Amino acid sequence: MFSLLGDSAKLCDGLTRREWMRIGGLGTLGLSLPNLLQARDSLPAGVLPTDKTFGKAKNVIFLYLLGGPPQHETFDPKPEAPLEVRGPFKPINTNVPGIDFCELLPRTARIADKLAIVRSISTDDNNHDSSGYQLLTGYKYIGPNSRTIQATDWPCLSSMVKMLKPSEVLPPLSAVTIPDLWRLNENVTPAGQTGGFLGSQWNPDVFVGDPAAANYKVQGLQLSSLPPLRIRQREDLLKQVEQHFATAERGEYSRNYQKFQQQSFELMTSTRARDAFDLSKEPEVLRRAYGMTTWGQSLLLARRLIESGVRLVHVNWPREPGDNAVDNPLWDTHAQNADRVEDVLCPQFDVSFSAFIHDLDQRGLLSETLVVAIGEFGRTPSINANGGRDHWGPVFSFAMAGAGIAAGQVYGASDANGAYPARDKVSGGDLTATIFHLLGIPHSSTFHDREGREHKLTPGSPIYPILGLDPATRERRECTGDLARVPPFSQIMLLNTDFEASEPLYSGDTNRPKGWRGFPLMETPTSRFGASLVTGDPTNSLSGRNHAVLGVRQSESVIRIAKGETAFLAQEIRSPFAGKYVLKVPVRATGSSREFFHDVFLKQFAFRLQFFQFTTKAKLATERKELASMTFVPRFAEQPKDYEIFTLEKVFENPSPGGNFSFGLGMGIAIIIEKTAEGVLTVPATEMAVLQIDDVAVEFTGKARIETVKV
Repeated sequence: MFSLLGDSAKLCDGLTRREWMRIGGLGTLGLSLPNLLQARDSLPAGVLPTDKTFGKAKNVIFLYLLGGPPQHETFDPKPEAPLEVRGPFKPINTNVPGIDFCELLPRTARIADKLAIVRSISTDDNNHDSSGYQLLTGYKYIGPNSRTIQATDWPCLSSMVKMLKPSEVLPPLSAVTIPDLWRLNENVTPAGQTGGFLGSQWNPDVFVGDPAAANYKVQGLQLSSLPPLRIRQREDLLKQVEQHFATAERGEYSRNYQKFQQQSFELMTSTRARDAFDLSKEPEVLRRAYGMTTWGQSLLLARRLIESGVRLVHVNWPREPGDNAVDNPLWDTHAQNADRVEDVLCPQFDVSFSAFIHDLDQRGLLSETLVVAIGEFGRTPSINANGGRDHWGPVFSFAMAGAGIAAGQVYGASDANGAYPARDKVSGGDLTATIFHLLGIPHSSTFHDREGREHKLTPGSPIYPILGLDPATRERRECTGDLARVPPFSQIMLLNTDFEASEPLYSGDTNRPKGWRGFPLMETPTSRFGASLVTGDPTNSLSGRNHAVLGVRQSESVIRIAKGETAFLAQEIRSPFAGKYVLKVPVRATGSSREFFHDVFLKQFAFRLQFFQFTTKAKLATERKELASMTFVPRFAEQPKDYEIFTLEKVFENPSPGGNFSFGLGMGIAIIIEKTAEGVLTVPATEMAVLQIDDVAVEFTGKARIETVKV
């Protein structure tokens, strides 16, 4: 006899009631008492679908593109719609005749023959949480608050699969979520991600971490920090529980309890489970093909988990650093939609998704694995004042591939503006019904909750027109997408820190350029106050590379500069997030003479570093609003490599917990010279004074998630 909490009334087998209750709470080993027995064994008899796609899928990988991808910039371009609807991007030919994608998906266009695209799914719900709930459960939300996980939630797809179709090879990991739960601002975890009213034992296993990190460790797999001896002691305790069941003549409960609880011990001692998470076993070239991003490596991890025996892997689109409380997190592009999809979102999706499908196909896994790629809704068919697209649940698109999918087709259609279904409307229930059908779970089945109440598995019906064992068409054509147009994602793309790019300085009023802008450009003898790009000179620069100069150059004639005239170097910080920014600018001040520099240049002009916000959709650098700035006074350089470093720091965040900080139309950095002295300065042709800038550094620290905040 043993005791965990002291003496109490004993049951007939020697266990106390208090011990019995305590055993039910041994959460570190997954020893909670299953209240729901094997529902899959009690499915009502019914007429099963006669087509051969029923049960074709052995596994499911559910790719959840959180935030809501815009249908116009992905799978449903509208080239005939007005510019304010279609956006700035063009359609391209996929390898399937009659199917076009947006030009930002050139690699995905090359695997269109492996995909079935649905362009008519609708939730009629513009809220992240409740719209997503429909897709994850099949049902509309009717609870008290869809922004929080409730015990009364409908069980999510992962939980139902875990219950009705557990893995034969690795039962403890039947349903897995990576690389984190779905979170809204701060620590808000929407409903529809758990076992809901079935109980926590049916929650999918969530493994939090960044698979792209060098020190990636699977925290969730470490179910207990207990040493092996303690684990075995608890296993002995489990045996006593089983004996109690037998003594109490609860044979069915005993068998199920033994099976489900033993799985916890199997998981903890399974090298198969641990090895599945070891991405170092993959060739480096393959890892890079997926993309060395959290998203890309999560897809690779999903493939490894499926190979190891996991039934369903749910992959959430990950948040980037600082991506917790801004106006365009994830795919939620309320601002700067064109920049976000072009710079960050589509490059990651296009590279990783195409590599993922190709890899599954080459390994023979695609024929037995169902792949779904979908967001919780789409984006508005109009572009707002900040250049973004807002929430839109009336119609959006998603992709399916793999087992039981007749690929190379489009099902359904949106209207001319991508605003509403034009035909073949699909619901969240239809999506879950399709997944159940392909897994071999009759979509018309019912199951019982812990109170014995009967529930219908899903309200929808399978999307039969997209099902099949053969491609919808075997016709193929050449793709017109340009891979160079969408290079693999790199943080370097978001900020050009030096002047080594092949492009010259852009003029300050150029529409949406990447890289450095100068205004005015000193390209003619009559324009010698402004900015200019200079070819690298090892004897006259910090690094010997190209650099920019800002100020007054020598000219063929005198230069007249009035009060208020400015010259600047500027660049957009693409895809900005709330957080701390540190701008560091090395400056070498030089001129025709020390006297002219000190007596004229320093006295007549003011010098500033600036964070700014664009005020026009065209992102004209001449039209901007200051967010933060600092003045500095350069010192005349005595030596060729005599530089000073000037630093501007600023934290951008909403003071309210969970509140959004908006950069509106975008954010940039600038180095500015402004004539502040009264009158007109006349500069002789022989005189000059400039600031030489070799490069800049921008350090960013993302806004951390506040775990205690609930909003």
